[in-house]
Amino acid sequence: MPQDMVPLARITPERRAVAVNPLPRRVLTPRQKAAVIVRFLLSQETSLPLSALPEHMQAALAEQMGQMRLVDRATLDEVVAEFLAELESVGLAFPGGIEGALSMMDGHISQSAAQRLRRMSTASSKIDPWERITALPTDRLLPILLNEAVEVGAVMLSKLPVAKSAELLGKLPGERARRVAYAVSLTGNVDPETVRRIGAALLAELDNQPPKAFEQGPVQRVGAILNVSPSLTRDEVLEGLEAEDAAFAAEVRKAIFTFAHIPARLNPRDTPKITRLVDQPQLVAALAFATGKPGLEEAAEFILANISQRLAQGLREEMAARGRIREKEAEEAMTAVVTAIRTLEASGEITLIQPEDV
Repeated sequence: MPQDMVPLARITPERRAVAVNPLPRRVLTPRQKAAVIVRFLLSQETSLPLSALPEHMQAALAEQMGQMRLVDRATLDEVVAEFLAELESVGLAFPGGIEGALSMMDGHISQSAAQRLRRMSTASSKIDPWERITALPTDRLLPILLNEAVEVGAVMLSKLPVAKSAELLGKLPGERARRVAYAVSLTGNVDPETVRRIGAALLAELDNQPPKAFEQGPVQRVGAILNVSPSLTRDEVLEGLEAEDAAFAAEVRKAIFTFAHIPARLNPRDTPKITRLVDQPQLVAALAFATGKPGLEEAAEFILANISQRLAQGLREEMAARGRIREKEAEEAMTAVVTAIRTLEASGEITLIQPEDV
């Protein structure tokens, strides 16, 4: 290269600043932001309980995700930062939905107000009635299978969890169970809206039932009262009940559990639990009074035979040392034993043998 061209080769071209307009920042709606957050969390393999959302919200979220394509990195960072800021600023969280609110306020509002609110929520097309129906106990659902059309019962069995459906079907009379089971085979072409309307109608019927003032039925309440009543009073009341309503009296007799019923209804291996719960002086008084008396001696011997021989020997020695026991003291002692058994049964620690199984 000629010498006079060298300086020209070393000349650096002038660099001019060129203004570049940045891409416009995409403004997202709240629903789009929710879709971005869900998509981001799913990409991180995060487990999301989306099934807990109402079905209309699940559908809306899925539709929004189907409409979106690409989101630039800056927009994603901005949405995530906004989401985290909202989480950090949360002071209280509410359950969402009227059913969650009623569960939280259970015991603080009247049953009539709760039922009215449930009826109002059921009337909304956005509420899935089957969510509440599924949560109901089987004893509330069984009358529907017994009294409603078999087609309605078939739809209900199809919507319930398999275990609960099997339990309900097992409680139906044979002919009714077969008809409902066959009707399930005819539900293949039922559209979702019809299923929702059936659920709404069933839920409205359940909500219109008047609230019960007592958790237990009359048989259980009378039986519980007579359990701790003096034997003379109990016998007189049962005789009166048999004269007025023999069927009711028979059911009450099944619900009664007295000291004399111990051998027939208490599992032998549960006997030590009873003796640990009753004060020993009361246990000695009950056993000593029962010894030699028809109908009661069997219960005393049952208890002594199913505890450790050392404890049984000690109790027998104390029973022999006791003098005459007044009937009132004996009634209180036997009631203490029965109360201990009922307490353990209520807590689930023991299970009594049912009268019909004896």
